[in-house]
Amino acid sequence: MDNRYSAGAAGNAALSSRSSKFQNPDVTAKGEPRAHVPLARLETLWINTGTLCNITCRNCYIESTPTNDRLVYISAVECAAYLDEIASLRLGTREIAFTGGEPFMNPDMLAMAGDALARRHQVLILTNGMQPLQRPTIKKGLLALREAHGDNLTLRVSLDHHTKQLHETERGLKSWDKALTGIDWLCSNGFATAIAGRTCWGETEASERAGYAALVAKRGWSIDPADQKQLMLLPEMDGSDEVPEITTACWSILHKQPRDMMCSTSRMIVKRKDAASPVVVPCTLLPYEAEFEMATTLAQSLVADGGMFTNGAVKLCHRNCAKFCVLGGGSCS
Repeated sequence: MDNRYSAGAAGNAALSSRSSKFQNPDVTAKGEPRAHVPLARLETLWINTGTLCNITCRNCYIESTPTNDRLVYISAVECAAYLDEIASLRLGTREIAFTGGEPFMNPDMLAMAGDALARRHQVLILTNGMQPLQRPTIKKGLLALREAHGDNLTLRVSLDHHTKQLHETERGLKSWDKALTGIDWLCSNGFATAIAGRTCWGETEASERAGYAALVAKRGWSIDPADQKQLMLLPEMDGSDEVPEITTACWSILHKQPRDMMCSTSRMIVKRKDAASPVVVPCTLLPYEAEFEMATTLAQSLVADGGMFTNGAVKLCHRNCAKFCVLGGGSCS
């Protein structure tokens, strides 16, 4: 995506004359009105804990690596400010979800999860299940949280395929056994546990779920692969712009509605390197694009206007909006 766009009528006119996609916030390359998604309710607030990760995946949604610190560790104090806003604005947010990077590399991960749980939110933590989760101090802290809050805490482990070969194609050598060890520990200790897989392997969904079911049965995990929340299969993302832009007419053509999209019920908090404070962005798939910055507070984000937003509604001016959410049917929540 070319992130260069100009505000105002003159800028929009210039942009609409270009042939490339995803440039004008209001119209597509063909001059059709671009679809947008209002926030129906803030069901899930995502917290990006930082982009540092213990592994480098072949095709990470957020380009996390052991050296990528473009999004730095958010602190428990910074996280608490957004939880305070949820309470003061009476947003009724059900879930606080943590993603990375690898969340368990953030030194405040347990404190942030504990704070959210104490405020009676459900908490979801996305993890690769490997060494950061398996450290004794993390295990001890997680056991304490499970004891206090039970199934209000869920951990979703990335297991990209039900075979070692294809999982390690994505995650790297020696990642399979370590991930299985992490899931073994979570399930044996009674944690609400889910798996996130990918749909890029040329299998039908039924075949893929059957493969995971065989693995689950073999390992004795307390996970139901038929349940789309317990086994979430996510569409693959790549660098190609060869996806159609989403117009207002697409809703009826695709038999979908704006409220079906992830950004109708969620927002994400990120903290960029060298930034003075965290910011609100529409979703987990738009962490770096400056033009998708909504505000520094949730209150301001609800009425963000201009550029990629109209009174808090998100204009679907990114290939990820089209490929992952609208056409791919993906949702991280």
